[in-house]
Amino acid sequence: MELGHLASAARAVFSAKLVYGEPVERDGVVVIPAAAVFGGGGGGDTDALPLREGAGFGVLARPAGAFVLRNGTAKWVPALDLTRLGLAAAVTVVAVVRVVAKRARR
Repeated sequence: MELGHLASAARAVFSAKLVYGEPVERDGVVVIPAAAVFGGGGGGDTDALPLREGAGFGVLARPAGAFVLRNGTAKWVPALDLTRLGLAAAVTVVAVVRVVAKRARR
């Protein structure tokens, strides 16, 4: 793949369509989902032998929340990441158990 084609493909991926999903309307309420998107890319040496050329990019997206439009007002509703919440709870429990165990030994 040529570098120009890769750059145009990257531009197509990093668009508002990746961040904002299609609006969904039901019973007079419109919901527009949104995601947090992170990405990056790099390129190889274009002056070297053709076998040494290279380029690439990557994208990471996760739900961030949604805009809810109702009766002419917009409200942001954040997404709840249960995996992150569970991990934070587990780390907190382990830390508290260690502190209590250390105090009990004294």
